[in-house]
Amino acid sequence: MNPGRPRRPPHSRTLVVADLLICLAWAGSVGAASQVEAGPAVRAVALFLHLGALVLGLGSVLTIDYYGMLWLLGRRSLRQSLEFAGPLHVPVWTGLAGLVLSGIVLDPDPRAPLTRVKLVLVLLIALNGVHAQALHRTLGGQVGAWPRRLLVRAVISAVVSQLGWWGAVTIGFLNSRS
Repeated sequence: MNPGRPRRPPHSRTLVVADLLICLAWAGSVGAASQVEAGPAVRAVALFLHLGALVLGLGSVLTIDYYGMLWLLGRRSLRQSLEFAGPLHVPVWTGLAGLVLSGIVLDPDPRAPLTRVKLVLVLLIALNGVHAQALHRTLGGQVGAWPRRLLVRAVISAVVSQLGWWGAVTIGFLNSRS
């Protein structure tokens, strides 16, 4: 890649394919959850893995957003925040995948309204993640000033991410108490 030239943003077809794959994986996990019946010991292990994946995924998201906040406060440049956040996409996706896979065994009730909301939030988090990662690459490839529309998209993506993660955590907590 020529360092003087901006990186091309991901092609829209690539994003559509990624979105479709996310939707298929999500639907597969929802279907699998309705078929799996695990005993108490397996459920206990799955719950431990679920909580560990939550720490990994949400912790990484919070770290990325913290650096974004430092940029908004003028304490870091956008370039510094982007460079810091880049490697954190791997633990975010690993945590999200761990949550989905362990959640299959935790016997979610897809007929319960709160569980349905949580499932939609998980899908929203994943779809937002695909577009946030593409936006990250686009912003990182910009030379000179960043277009305002991209910066607004970044803030919207962070807000959607936080609402999705914390909404899913809240519903998970409420479901665990019933």
